[in-house]
Amino acid sequence: MTLATRKIQLDHGTGAALSTELVDFIAESLSDVYVGEMEDSAVLPVESSRIAMTTDSFVVDPPFFGNGDIGKIAVCGTVNDLAVSGASPRYLTLGMILETGLPFDHLYRVLTSIRETAREAGVQIVCGDTKVVRAGEADQLYLNTSGVGFFAREPLRMDSVRSGDAVILSGPLGNHTVHLLSIREGLGFESRVLSDCAPLNSMIDRLFAAVPAGSIHSMRDVTRGGLSAVLHEYAGRSDKAIMIDAPALPIQHETAMAADMLGINPLHCANEGCLAIFVDPDAADDVLAALHGHEYGRHAAAIGEVTDRDGAAVILRDAKGRESTLQPLRGAELPRLC
Repeated sequence: MTLATRKIQLDHGTGAALSTELVDFIAESLSDVYVGEMEDSAVLPVESSRIAMTTDSFVVDPPFFGNGDIGKIAVCGTVNDLAVSGASPRYLTLGMILETGLPFDHLYRVLTSIRETAREAGVQIVCGDTKVVRAGEADQLYLNTSGVGFFAREPLRMDSVRSGDAVILSGPLGNHTVHLLSIREGLGFESRVLSDCAPLNSMIDRLFAAVPAGSIHSMRDVTRGGLSAVLHEYAGRSDKAIMIDAPALPIQHETAMAADMLGINPLHCANEGCLAIFVDPDAADDVLAALHGHEYGRHAAAIGEVTDRDGAAVILRDAKGRESTLQPLRGAELPRLC
């Protein structure tokens, strides 16, 4: 049987012979990025007195899209969560919930994407788990990844942000959301607006090498809830207003058009390869130069600053200097994307 004709069966999750065949298929597909020994736990060399850990589950709809899939998002999401804390991502786990009837060639496509993205990020998959559920109990497949990273520098924390910090965005807003919604709704933008999904740890390493230690105070990857959610979280933690120059926001023309058609705000849209960086203003130009020299940071822009105004607020300033308050979302403006 070919991959196109083989499908996941409920018996692939029984722990019997078919389960062994499925696990072997997964391990072989992941190739050199999987270093597990099929024991009940992985034994890892710890090279630091401090490690970073994170975990995330992925229920992407649709699970396959123009320039990526749920597998790529799973690796990127976990790698980026580790990297923005200042850690060097090293190890991942991989949990998979597979729906009966899932074609093996779809599974292989996801595993190939996981393998290629893990290679790019320089991480290894050290253990995993697979469960099979009945048809209709999952949207083809769900993934869970946990990650471990080591610190070679001081961790980055939200509490390190201070008044006067420059706010820098590493890439355009909203492309991931518009790409997926365009596929869902048949808008025709998906070939012009690609998902920004990418592992950002090499770009982050470039930033640290470009500026003196301590110049980068904090950073966050802009995912669900978009830039608005990130800025409101930081404003709330610091109890300071964050001022954003609306004309400086990097938003692709086609993304703005699609967002207008859909009645959504790009500031609330999810991204999968974009950083909000809070940096000492004296180092802002060097951070921008380092970002512009990396393929994932070519469209980076300085978008505002943390002010000394008391009170948690996010303020947008237009080209004429007029100010308005950006309100946080209280619920879901958008359908589930990830």
